[in-house]
Amino acid sequence: MNSITLVGRLTRDVEMRTTTTGKNYCQFSIAVNKRIKPTDPSERDADFFNCKVWGKTADYVAGYLAKGSLVSVTGSIGSRRYKDKEGVDREVWEVNCDQVNGLERKPSGDSPRPSTAPQGDDTYDPFA
Repeated sequence: MNSITLVGRLTRDVEMRTTTTGKNYCQFSIAVNKRIKPTDPSERDADFFNCKVWGKTADYVAGYLAKGSLVSVTGSIGSRRYKDKEGVDREVWEVNCDQVNGLERKPSGDSPRPSTAPQGDDTYDPFA
């Protein structure tokens, strides 16, 4: 069984992309705090995960979440291989998200980013 659930904060703004066939997807990364803080100050106290999400969930993520947002993600871990610009073989591990949930309400007055928000009713609040 390949299943993972993580809770963490986005480390950068979401990157929305479209495939050549017209499917939307977005990529982001999250930092997940370790349960036990390291005793050595040179060690990281968080793990970092690259995430990818597709379709309407990608529209939600791009429209309502940004760097620093607290989220839960559920999905599976997968790897893919590619050659970089210099021709070096690379392997990337990422979470293929089935579900992404924002865990904090946006401060009042904030609205979704207009260029990437889901189309339709402008008063939609996913946290209501």
